[in-house]
Amino acid sequence: MATKLTEAAIAKNLAGLADWELRGNEIAREYRFSSFNAAMVFVNRVADLAESMDHHPDILVQFNKVTLTLSTHSAGGLTDLDFELAKKLDA
Repeated sequence: MATKLTEAAIAKNLAGLADWELRGNEIAREYRFSSFNAAMVFVNRVADLAESMDHHPDILVQFNKVTLTLSTHSAGGLTDLDFELAKKLDA
């Protein structure tokens, strides 16, 4: 089981990510695309990556806007897995 990060570790990891924000025990980022189809291509890429890591984000699709929310539910908050996935999504 992944270990929940301390507030200091969360702040350090978050500082290394552009456009992600802390929302309680989660981090979230909004992505905007030129069309619904482009947003869905991104969502499918997210799904493939998440499945390969066995770590799945909450995904909200609103036409051309996709909001991803990451947290490790089994740990009750943020872990290294969340930040690892966020970095891979931004690569």
